Amino acid sequence: MRGREDAVRSSDADDVEAASARAGSAWPEFDADVATAPSSQDPALLVALAADLEALDYTVDGVGALLGPAAYAALARGQLAPALLQARRLLGSPAREPLILTSSQRVDGGEHPRSEPVRAVPVLLWLLGDAVDGTAIDAAFPRTGRAGLLRLRLVEEGQPVEEGGSAGTGGSAESWADPAADTGTSPGPGMAQGIRAAVELRPYGSDVGGDLWVASDLGSEQHPGPLRHDHVLGIGGASLTLAQTVMRTPVGRALDLGTGCGIQAFHLLSHARHVTATDISDRALAFARFNLLLNGPVLGVDSEQPGDRITLRLGSLLEPVAGEHFDLVVSNPPFVITPRTGPQEESYTYRDGGLAGDAIVETLVRELPGVLAPGGAAQLLGNWEITEGTPWDRRIRSFVPAGVDAWVIQREQLTPVQYAETWLRDAAENRDRAAYLGSFAAYLADFSSRNVEAVGFGSVWLRRPAGEDALVRVVLEEITHEIEQPIGPHLAAAVGRADWLSARTEQSASGLGIADEFLLVADDVTEERHQRPGAEHPGVILLRQGAGLRRTSLLSTELAGFASACDGDLTAGQIAGALAMLLERPDPAFSTGLLVDVEQLIREGFLIPGA
Repeated sequence: MRGREDAVRSSDADDVEAASARAGSAWPEFDADVATAPSSQDPALLVALAADLEALDYTVDGVGALLGPAAYAALARGQLAPALLQARRLLGSPAREPLILTSSQRVDGGEHPRSEPVRAVPVLLWLLGDAVDGTAIDAAFPRTGRAGLLRLRLVEEGQPVEEGGSAGTGGSAESWADPAADTGTSPGPGMAQGIRAAVELRPYGSDVGGDLWVASDLGSEQHPGPLRHDHVLGIGGASLTLAQTVMRTPVGRALDLGTGCGIQAFHLLSHARHVTATDISDRALAFARFNLLLNGPVLGVDSEQPGDRITLRLGSLLEPVAGEHFDLVVSNPPFVITPRTGPQEESYTYRDGGLAGDAIVETLVRELPGVLAPGGAAQLLGNWEITEGTPWDRRIRSFVPAGVDAWVIQREQLTPVQYAETWLRDAAENRDRAAYLGSFAAYLADFSSRNVEAVGFGSVWLRRPAGEDALVRVVLEEITHEIEQPIGPHLAAAVGRADWLSARTEQSASGLGIADEFLLVADDVTEERHQRPGAEHPGVILLRQGAGLRRTSLLSTELAGFASACDGDLTAGQIAGALAMLLERPDPAFSTGLLVDVEQLIREGFLIPGA
């Protein structure tokens, strides 16, 4: 795996050894069963399950090929119907009839073909929430079988269906709560006990080096009614955004704060020697443990000694790691701003940190630098409130402690009405009209009490400078247009350029700065010139980036001339001097001011240091 053999820096070698020693006591804490989460008590059964899933080609590409582009794209949007119709068709039954797995589609023994009928079974179960009979389960999972899936708590017995068939998902919410409600009877002759998903088990493709499977709670698309309050979120938009944003520099110790089902820990294992994953929910840690062990061979986690690579700890915020230091901290915290109208146990733990307003983000931004090793960084997502009549960055800027590097990028703003719509729909609370209206009113009243006119969403990068005399930088900017993903490598390159500039700024007292440096135009940069018909010179000159943050910069004539000369043949000082002569601007202030503007082009990635 990438980074596994690389030489990595560590905050403290003793910290790594101590973490490994503690791991033996950390994992057994979650050996105890959490009855409402998948079981990871039987390693051999997990191996069998992984083998069955691999044989079924239950991967991102495999499911896409099975369902076809249109149905798969609809599934990604949360629309299950096209995928359900296609999966049912593959099993050879009309959409309104029980799904029959014929004798020719069944298999005997321990091997099974990669035939489309059996490949549809896990899709029906875990992605579409359909109920399937035990014969179909045994055919698709010859190593695990229905008994094994039941022991793993990935499925549960549900409503009666015809032998070899599927119950479908067309029942009412009441029929989901009481599987026998449709008929009022127990299974009769020729009927089998249907099997339905107890959790979602979704294929996941990432940069960690192989195909993975991620267990989480069923979403609102697969199960009617509001989500349970201790819902464990799966692969969501925010978790993918953070995974794409993190700078993947090899490190010694990493912390995944609020790990949930473990997505960020998966990625961290690809470039961190040891990962500590924490969560306030024992259910979430049980899901994470299951996912880590199921995918252990790909993630480099030994089922017999998992603590060598990763430690799981239960607790709130930074309490589980008090007194420790990390080279990298990542967090997709429960940052959703939620009205404090009821008991904490009625909130959704996966998104509500239990504090009023944006206090959860404020707390993390203020306190995370305290667990960073010198030179260590933290990256997190968050929401922040924007009060009426104030700039968006004022509040989030006030969170950043003195002496800490910070880079905040706001990606979008929502009004209080839009915010309430988003998060009430997220938990499927819009299915009960009376409760929905009450919750909506509570959101609006809560925002009004603090004079909030908008809520910002974006990413925060923090770094503890390596030296006491290091130059501290705090940058806050709004980027709402589409950017390249994954953005993490481009952010890392930007930090590298800023550090390069800082080093030369510190030298500027001796007359160096960037004047003696050779610069190049970045490969993705293009220039646009606009002028009115008949005009002698362009009125607008733009530089555009085709990659990364895809910025656009408006240039002065002299700055455009400087950029056009950056081919590595002349130093920045020589180019500035030549332009001063050409434009008859001998005043030294001209060259000095021009080089200040050039530094900004370097920070933003339009110009880069030459070899």
